[in-house]
Amino acid sequence: MAKNKKNGMAVEAVEEVSLVQKNLRKIVICVGAVVAIVVAVVLWITYAGNRNQKAAEALYPSEQLFQQGQYEKALNGDGQQVLGLIEVAKQYGSTKAGNVAKLYAGLAYAQLGNLEEAEKYLKDFDTKGDEMISPAAIGALGNVYAQMEQNDKAVETLVKAAKKAGNVVLSPLFLVQAGEILEAEGKADEALKLYEEVKAHYAASQQGQEIDKYIERVKVGK
Repeated sequence: MAKNKKNGMAVEAVEEVSLVQKNLRKIVICVGAVVAIVVAVVLWITYAGNRNQKAAEALYPSEQLFQQGQYEKALNGDGQQVLGLIEVAKQYGSTKAGNVAKLYAGLAYAQLGNLEEAEKYLKDFDTKGDEMISPAAIGALGNVYAQMEQNDKAVETLVKAAKKAGNVVLSPLFLVQAGEILEAEGKADEALKLYEEVKAHYAASQQGQEIDKYIERVKVGK
């Protein structure tokens, strides 16, 4: 009996050791996976930080050319020191600076009258960012649509920009622009609604101070 008991205890001990070993292997695998993820995240943060810095450095000279009105050179670079907005957007599009390069490229193309390329880059710009830049970019796209005579898209985009901005600087500007497009299309009631929104919510703005003449003009023309 004692021998059998000892044998039974030995079997149980072996089984427990085996179970611990199996669990240990699982734990090691899990810990290893977690460590791998942490290392990957750390490396990515470092890599992303380096890329953001490189992108910002690459963007700067093109940004300066844009501010000077040298749109062609800003877009294409000089083949030497200036990479150009197109290439910065292509190489660093996932970074903040690369995203800004898309916006500058869209605006530069708009200034040059290349509306198709302007639309392409402005649509590609990620608007989940600055509270002033993002709505301004959407508004710029709306103006491009207006120049392309895609009036429905223009109005929709300008109203979207106004809502996203939600401030006294940009919102009334875009609402009035949308209203003027609607007026030109003979959609007086829709235009009046936007003008009255400016009067109600943005009376202190530059557009708000002049909005009565817009409202009167629509009412007289109806």
